[in-house]
Amino acid sequence: MHEIKDKVAVIGVGVSKFGENWDKSGDDMLIDAVYEAMEDANLGMKDIQAGWIGTVLGGYGGTVLAEPLRWDLMPVTRVENNCASPLNAFQDACFSVACGMYDIVLVAGVEKSKDSGTGSLTFPYGFHTVYGYTQAPASYGMAAQAYFKKYGISAEEGKRTLGKIAIKNHHNGTLSPNAHFQREISMEQCMNAPIIGYPLGLFDCCPTTDGAAAAIICRADMADKFRDDPVLVKALGLSVGKDDIYMGRTPGADEFDYTLWRESVTAAQQVYDQLGIKNPREEIDVAVVHDCFTISELIIYESLGFSPRGKAKEDVDSGFFTLEGGLPVNTDGGLKAFGHPIGASGLRMLAEVYKQVQGNAGPRQVVGAKLGLAHCQGGNPTGGFQAAIVALGA
Repeated sequence: MHEIKDKVAVIGVGVSKFGENWDKSGDDMLIDAVYEAMEDANLGMKDIQAGWIGTVLGGYGGTVLAEPLRWDLMPVTRVENNCASPLNAFQDACFSVACGMYDIVLVAGVEKSKDSGTGSLTFPYGFHTVYGYTQAPASYGMAAQAYFKKYGISAEEGKRTLGKIAIKNHHNGTLSPNAHFQREISMEQCMNAPIIGYPLGLFDCCPTTDGAAAAIICRADMADKFRDDPVLVKALGLSVGKDDIYMGRTPGADEFDYTLWRESVTAAQQVYDQLGIKNPREEIDVAVVHDCFTISELIIYESLGFSPRGKAKEDVDSGFFTLEGGLPVNTDGGLKAFGHPIGASGLRMLAEVYKQVQGNAGPRQVVGAKLGLAHCQGGNPTGGFQAAIVALGA
């Protein structure tokens, strides 16, 4: 595998307010995010040579981005790869710059989930009848039960561990002005919350949310023209699993291991191989990961090599992933606090890593952060995932 290390720089990011944005269209949110990124990069629209847009339900074709920006005859590409869409779009844009096709390009992502008629935690297009999909809360609930059983964790112990993840992310969200949820929660609330998909309660699930995010990238050798603290793209990972392991469709499916995200393991290894990383727990400074449910984040710790298999509970209990811990994860509150507008989440994650590496993350800044990961994964634990990871560094 060839490397993209230090060939592309991020010079600007923008994130709209995430939430129940009844008074804003997808176009409005895109404009908010894009113009914030433009201002951050100290350049004008005339400097952009091409665009990429990640969205799942936000519309068709490149016009999703071209229309709100009033672009005519510009090269614009729409990327859809489930929840991996925004980071996948970012990766493709990086390839275009690294190969010399363009010097400066824009990547954006958007989703109007709250009032679109389809929630982010359900699956459109009749997948539940066509492919035998189980809805996301129930599927991740099965993953939680499988994890607890495999590692001998009682239901109460497990729920408390997941509660600590929710409490951590809600706390970090209070430090993020654009987050959907900006309030602390207690363990009592987590333990007594209504069950959504056993054993997952209300506070184990991310909300259905509207939002947009954007990033501007350029050739690394010209980044200093725009700012004195550009952030370099260090490595990219992408992995898509087969969709033939749905429960009841494939012989042996009942033995499928729901306690590790295979695609995230593979995408992470691609990144680690590119960077020569042998111990991500010690070599990664900060990570923003796909916590659509608290159990998702718990298993991600092990899938990305942050915790040994079966030991993530111990790290959660010790505070290892808090802002003050050895490897802070979801420093901005993650999907748990921001919600999950599918096409925007990955770029929101990337924007947080960008700010952390610059040292511009304010009260949630991780001291000495020089290398960070943005990770998103899409799909369903009872079927194939799509996982995308971007490593950014100084």
